[in-house]
Amino acid sequence: MSRRRRGARIEPQPGVRRGDPVRISVDGRAVESFLGESVAAAMIADTDDLTMRTTSDGDPRGLFCGMGVCFECLVVVDGVPNTRACMTWVRDDMVVQTQVGPGPRDAAG
Repeated sequence: MSRRRRGARIEPQPGVRRGDPVRISVDGRAVESFLGESVAAAMIADTDDLTMRTTSDGDPRGLFCGMGVCFECLVVVDGVPNTRACMTWVRDDMVVQTQVGPGPRDAAG
């Protein structure tokens, strides 16, 4: 069961400015994020459960390489399965769902 984190984001270094705050939905719950932040970063900052998807056999997967090579962080974004969370920037009102197996076959994409 996932638990919400409190204050998991570190403060930016002097001279570094965060993007504007936005709100995304992750598995039905509102998550505060910032423009310029990846979906993976928003998900990691929000919860202690770092599972972003599960395989067809139920094995958990999450962020591994962080640069779009390994495809371990696949999520469903706005109904599109197999979206790499580490390579997708958050935007206001984005809907993210953890993915099970190959994702829905009838989704756009």
